[in-house]
Amino acid sequence: MIKLRLNQLPDNREGHFLSGLIPGRYINKGTMSYKAPGFVTHAEEANHIHDDAEVFILLQGKARMEMDGETVDLVTGDVLIVEPGENHHLIADEADPCINLWLHAGPERNPAQIKF
Repeated sequence: MIKLRLNQLPDNREGHFLSGLIPGRYINKGTMSYKAPGFVTHAEEANHIHDDAEVFILLQGKARMEMDGETVDLVTGDVLIVEPGENHHLIADEADPCINLWLHAGPERNPAQIKF
């Protein structure tokens, strides 16, 4: 896990804005997500892991990430990089639920960016 603030991200002007922090030439999947108070991502899964890094950026509100038995508090402007193999579940705050971005990077562009 790597936790940063938005102002700590590298000043990348080419590639993607997380180059050097996560592997992968292109951001190739992700979305913005609005969480209900107390919502737990992937609650139906005891273990939620990926073979690649997943990045969470809190745009508004508060949350906590339960990761491999540890709890990490998150607030607006936090950037959390979940490393490959780390079991993780994001939990929205009850009083101030979060809006977040989540994304992955990989060797290929997202298919929506490929001209047919």
